[in-house]
Amino acid sequence: MPQEEEYFKEALVGKKVPVLTLDNQWHKLFTQTGENDEIHDLEEKLNEVLKRQGKVNTEIKSLSAYKKKVMQDIMDTMELPDSAAKEKKMEESKRIIEETNQKLEEYNDESLEFPKLIDEANFNLMLATMRICYAKIQSNVADIDEINQWISDFRVKLKKKVFLKQQKQIWNDELYSYMHSIFGPDVIEVFDMKYNPKNVLNKETDVIGSTNIDANAQT
Repeated sequence: MPQEEEYFKEALVGKKVPVLTLDNQWHKLFTQTGENDEIHDLEEKLNEVLKRQGKVNTEIKSLSAYKKKVMQDIMDTMELPDSAAKEKKMEESKRIIEETNQKLEEYNDESLEFPKLIDEANFNLMLATMRICYAKIQSNVADIDEINQWISDFRVKLKKKVFLKQQKQIWNDELYSYMHSIFGPDVIEVFDMKYNPKNVLNKETDVIGSTNIDANAQT
């Protein structure tokens, strides 16, 4: 849906979108939409960047602590009397400091790229999420319209059936009353075994009301 995606991009301009894979609400979305390969791939790409960022940050802290220790060793060594061993140790410590500084510089340079990489991966995941959720909403709307139409048709049929049922019960009452009047109670006992007359109008005044489906179900 290229046109919708352009709308989604415009909607995201200037918005601060949280890192989706760290957002519980985002994960809940896909309990409704189901698994999706595209989302899974984009999620993995974002998580890889986040994992790398975490590893680089850990390395920076570790190297910084190690450098501080080596610097303290250099200070302590400088207090020792001059000797070949002292000079050798100083040279080794300086070599370690240089290597550590180089690694720190590389990690620090890499860490500067993470905000951009995370934003890009997160943005792509957000676009795919919006597109998939939009499609699901449209599908749900179509289903809702279909169900509402079914409810509307069923309600009309139900009213007709309830009316027909009441009408037939009224006719039965009238027929029974007429036969009872003509033939008398003794002769009509045979009918009493299969038909118990009731005043339909009193018995079922609210039949339609109790079976009627609320019109709000259509909205």
